[in-house]
Amino acid sequence: MKDLLGKHKFILAEAAVIERLRRNDKIDLDENLVHTSLIHCEEGRAALRDLYQEYLGIAAAADLPILLCTPTWRANKERVEASMQRQDINVEAARFMKELVANETKTVTAKIGGLIGCKNDCYLPEEGLSFDEARNFHEWQINELASAAVDFLIAVTLPSVEEAAGIARAMEKTGLPYIISFVIGSDGKVLDGTEINAAIDYVDARTTDHPLGYFINCSYPSFLNPETLTEKLSGRLIGIQANASSLSHAELEGSEELKSESVSEWGRLMIQLNRDLGLKILGGCCGTDGKHLKYLTDNIT
Repeated sequence: MKDLLGKHKFILAEAAVIERLRRNDKIDLDENLVHTSLIHCEEGRAALRDLYQEYLGIAAAADLPILLCTPTWRANKERVEASMQRQDINVEAARFMKELVANETKTVTAKIGGLIGCKNDCYLPEEGLSFDEARNFHEWQINELASAAVDFLIAVTLPSVEEAAGIARAMEKTGLPYIISFVIGSDGKVLDGTEINAAIDYVDARTTDHPLGYFINCSYPSFLNPETLTEKLSGRLIGIQANASSLSHAELEGSEELKSESVSEWGRLMIQLNRDLGLKILGGCCGTDGKHLKYLTDNIT
């Protein structure tokens, strides 16, 4: 992963997965595990495969590396036990991803990240866990994914810096490279009110083997204001998987319809972050699809 970052100025990340699956009337998402259990049915595996292969194809056509994530955002121990699914479902999900990309490795470099999310609502930082609670709660899933030999670990949609730090401590124990990804508001701050600079310093201070880097996700690209960031962040803030809509999280959460700005406006802002802030890894979150990734590969220089 470090070599990949060193060799490339632009690396693609996947666009939305869960939000696109929600709008697929051929499948049903699980109330506990969301999309993880899809790996156990023919229609679900096909739906997942179609999305990931679309993203792989865009990367291959542009001769770019791509980061994909296991479909395990909500597959923590508590939810796995409540779902009555097999205890090794995280390992199975990683195996599914490795098999999926195996036939593509001759045409594209694809790295698979073991994905986890916060315990509670990703838009409510007050529900975030303390440092010790987070380390203990997430350790089981982190170790399951690490045992599956993923290329890296990644924790996304984190609204609380304290929970992020506990996750980081658990991830560093695996010895794998790992990424911490915060949700920010339109004010450019993590949802718990912490400035990005301070959030990164906080997590780095509580780890010995620091995160490979930090992401922003589930936020519109204009929320990340370059004027509020310090030069010290150069090389620490490495990626963004951005929403397609500039609406606030509260507005998006209450909307029954998919909201989005134009692909070109989204893409312009993303390319600007790559150029001005050096964010090497660009991908999509809620409301995005292959068109957004294709815009990036067609227009970034």
